[in-house]
Amino acid sequence: MTVLPDIYRRLSHAFGPQHWWPGDTPFEIAVGAILTQNTNWGNVEKAIQNLKNRDALSAKVIHTMPAAEVAELIRPAGYFNIKTKRLKSFINFLMKHYQGSMKRMKSGETHLLREQLLSVNGIGPETADSILLYALEKPVFVIDAYTKRVLARHRILDDNSSYDEFQSLFHATLNKDEKLFNEYHALFVQVGKTFCKKTKPLCDICPLNTFTTSKEHS
Repeated sequence: MTVLPDIYRRLSHAFGPQHWWPGDTPFEIAVGAILTQNTNWGNVEKAIQNLKNRDALSAKVIHTMPAAEVAELIRPAGYFNIKTKRLKSFINFLMKHYQGSMKRMKSGETHLLREQLLSVNGIGPETADSILLYALEKPVFVIDAYTKRVLARHRILDDNSSYDEFQSLFHATLNKDEKLFNEYHALFVQVGKTFCKKTKPLCDICPLNTFTTSKEHS
């Protein structure tokens, strides 16, 4: 499907390099991927800064830290008790299988790593793929609400299509390149936030306006 490379070129021209995902280490990126569920990135940054201020942004420290203390530190991210359980579950997995090392984890085979991540309590496809792509530099395309919205509004895939159907479109069409997938997903987030909003989309000034096949948007 040649439209996907065309969309990428247009978004890249409009927004430039995104330098996403922000984070100093693969572990910080993985923590961010878990904390960003159902909240905005500004709140995640506050939670991560709290962990840094306590010198607690490491698998070993969080692994031994009481859940109540972790919850208090990540409170800005919202749903902090639920996210504490999810973060603890991920770190238990990381400690058990990879001695707490993201570097060890990175050496694993992508398909196996994805299966392992999806078996962790509270980690679904989007979070698992975000960890694979951004923390472990594996060529896995992340599908989020912005990606679905843009493709559905341009009649490329139906909004009701499954996560796997959306992801398969990218994997079948584009070269499996971690840097390309990284940048492309970040560009979808940017155009979704800026123009392709959930309500009152700014179609007329969107960089993708010539791809629009209908003015009737959901």
